[in-house]
Amino acid sequence: MLAMNRSRKGGKRPLGLLVFFIFHAFIFQFFISCDDYDSFTSDYSASLTFSRDTLLFDTLLTTIPSSTLTLSVYNRGDKGLRISEVWLANGKMSPFRINIDGQDMSRSEENRVTDFEIKRRDSIIVRAEVTLPEFSSDVPREVKDVLVFRLESGREQRIPLVVVGRDAFFLRAHTLLKDTVISDRRPVVIYDSLVVAPAATLTLAAGAQLYFHDGAMLTVRGRLLAQGTLEAPVVLRGDRTDHMFDYLPYDNLPNRWGGVVLTETSMSNELTYLDLHSGNFGILCDSSSLDERKLLLTNSIIHNVGGDALSLRNCRVEVYNTEISNAAGRCVYQAGGDVRFLHCTIAQFYPLSADRGFALELTNVEDSLVYLPLVRADYCSSVITGYADDVILFPSLDPKDFPLDIDAPQTNYLFRNCFLATEVPDDEDYAPRFLENVFDTKNSIDSWLQPSADDADSIRHEKNFILFDTHNFLYDFTPKESSPIRGLADPKHSADWPLDRLGRNRLADGAPDAGCYEFVKKK
Repeated sequence: MLAMNRSRKGGKRPLGLLVFFIFHAFIFQFFISCDDYDSFTSDYSASLTFSRDTLLFDTLLTTIPSSTLTLSVYNRGDKGLRISEVWLANGKMSPFRINIDGQDMSRSEENRVTDFEIKRRDSIIVRAEVTLPEFSSDVPREVKDVLVFRLESGREQRIPLVVVGRDAFFLRAHTLLKDTVISDRRPVVIYDSLVVAPAATLTLAAGAQLYFHDGAMLTVRGRLLAQGTLEAPVVLRGDRTDHMFDYLPYDNLPNRWGGVVLTETSMSNELTYLDLHSGNFGILCDSSSLDERKLLLTNSIIHNVGGDALSLRNCRVEVYNTEISNAAGRCVYQAGGDVRFLHCTIAQFYPLSADRGFALELTNVEDSLVYLPLVRADYCSSVITGYADDVILFPSLDPKDFPLDIDAPQTNYLFRNCFLATEVPDDEDYAPRFLENVFDTKNSIDSWLQPSADDADSIRHEKNFILFDTHNFLYDFTPKESSPIRGLADPKHSADWPLDRLGRNRLADGAPDAGCYEFVKKK
């Protein structure tokens, strides 16, 4: 018993001392660490680092506030830093607005704030915005300022702020009652839509730019002329000039504005080198008399819209050398009427929804009730493709399939020298209306790329074209050199349109390509 007690006592004292020393060492180290964390240096060599070396804003329309840019300010050193002052070099005259760690600099008359601390390995956030005053000038202007940080040591560090601004004209719920020309002097920003009255003609000169606010549309009851050129197209787009993400401008996204409506009374519209993109829809043509042409669309592009890109309801329309691409609805919808497409690219690769419409829907009956006579539907030397193997909705045009009083089947349609992602017609009745085409389908012997079993069908269709960047929403539907689109067009058609949409000679090699883009080998 005595031996055991002695043994227990002898073992207890060293263990207690060990625990005592460990505990006090931990406490000592804790306070030393806290002391290091709360220590600051005024050494001139100590400095801040920044997440950007320049705050560069997107090009901005004057009087319209910018989006917010964020700048992170880091202290990567082992001791804290005190910031004595932060100010804008242009003081109260600066158009920039700065908020630093929750403090609004604009509340100071001199655009200056003082006394900030950044502890070791910590950071603060700077948020910057700008609204530019009107310049009263047709020329864009660069505006600069400098955000200056002065540390306790006296060291100064500077971050430039840069924005390019341009003046614009503004229209709000405006109706044009007489002939009007919009030039390329300044962009025109449209709120609450623009209407062209029945007796008026709106002419958009080369280089004209119309920026539509969210939901705003162009409704034409009279006449619309777009007189763009290859170098100076007419642009219809949304009014957001900033970025959703650093890599993605809002201008690359759909549903930024309404679209263009050519009403029943609107006739003889002529649009050349028109660039219409990012709308809720593209161009909607209401039903009208077939005795007069409603729309001539040439050398243009309708791209990336949230509904139908080109909707043609019982009207007379001609479309040449034009790209119509990436619509949440249908790229082209033709319901009856008299329509001709030549050297066009109709590409349905809308990236934001698998529930996208067809590249082409052709019908003579709407809602199984309204009969719209199909006078002509010619699609020649064109490309009609998309993600799916069958991107053409071609319902029966036989009158017996509908509960309507229709005398005869509508057979006035023709696909000639086209590249078609659709099922190969096997009915002999189709043969006269499908001539010299290439069918790009999974089972087609004409398919130029034989994917392995685990390859998606869509990949095969994409590989026809030279640029397909779905991350940044960037596309170039020029065919690759190896694509069967090459040399497919009818030379007789191409003689009428010897230059493609980008001005490249499609007759130079004697084998013009289908679609609106000609492959040209780089020298």
